Amino acid sequence: MKTFKVGIIGAGWIAQKMANTLAPLCDFEVGAIASRSLEKSQNFARQFGIAKAYGSYEEMVCDKDIDLVYIATPHSHHFEHAMLAIKHGKPVLVEKAFTANANQAEKLLETARRKNVFITEAIWTRYMPLSLKIKELLDSGVIGEPRLLTATLCYMMENKPRIIRADLCGGALLDLGVYVLNFARMYFGKDITKMISNVQLGPEGMDMQECISLSYSNGRMANLQAGALCLNDRQGIINGTEGYIRVDNVNCPELVEVYRDYKLVDSFHKPDDMITGYEYQVMECRRCIENGLTESHLMPHNETLSIMRQMDSLRKEWGVKYPYDV
Repeated sequence: MKTFKVGIIGAGWIAQKMANTLAPLCDFEVGAIASRSLEKSQNFARQFGIAKAYGSYEEMVCDKDIDLVYIATPHSHHFEHAMLAIKHGKPVLVEKAFTANANQAEKLLETARRKNVFITEAIWTRYMPLSLKIKELLDSGVIGEPRLLTATLCYMMENKPRIIRADLCGGALLDLGVYVLNFARMYFGKDITKMISNVQLGPEGMDMQECISLSYSNGRMANLQAGALCLNDRQGIINGTEGYIRVDNVNCPELVEVYRDYKLVDSFHKPDDMITGYEYQVMECRRCIENGLTESHLMPHNETLSIMRQMDSLRKEWGVKYPYDV
């Protein structure tokens, strides 16, 4: 099988994680790394054994050997860099959050549609085998009718520039809240009738922690928390009429437990051969590209756009503004 070559735009820690993920995989490799600094790009290439290092993003998207461009720059630059790749006909995997706002997402997806270019959001949870197993368990009726969902994701990140700076699309929502919103969306759907939230803003006006409550047309409810001011258990719990499912780590499921009548009846672990979890999104990109698809059913374009609109609505309510907002 031909080696599938990924070109990475941006040489930060998330790019390093992708490089470490692809290194042990057969038939996949990082074919090129691009940074605005050629020296930084060359250092990255030496560290991870990458054949090509570019000092500009445009050079890399013109490389005919690259099969997929992975956007690993801050949220604030996703639109610009993904658009560059699309205009050169390169399939794109865009790190979450997809863009700064829904307006940017609409333009990006419309351009990709017109040019018939594959693009998807790198919300890695969507592509993981254990995430898909949770849906299978819910559909099986093992916990009866699901009625209440809770999910929480917090890390100590209060001093990180990408959290506190508006020009980097800061705040906990786009960095962490996007995961709990996706968790709710994957298992309870999008027919939301009411959304109530509470937020704590930081000195720079960015959201530092939030609680979001969702009500659905079928009577279900979801209570979500995300924040950059503390550590927490990162759990998700889906409660049904006959039991509940507990998920250890909602953004990268490692263990799923099934309880009936408050007794543990089954458990499922992450695959033994999982490297970091990043590999599944790249594998899905390859499958889609080789089958002539322009989007993945695991993270459809309408889902990406809907969640971007949901986050826009929350930020508007909180008064959290980015320079890229219209």
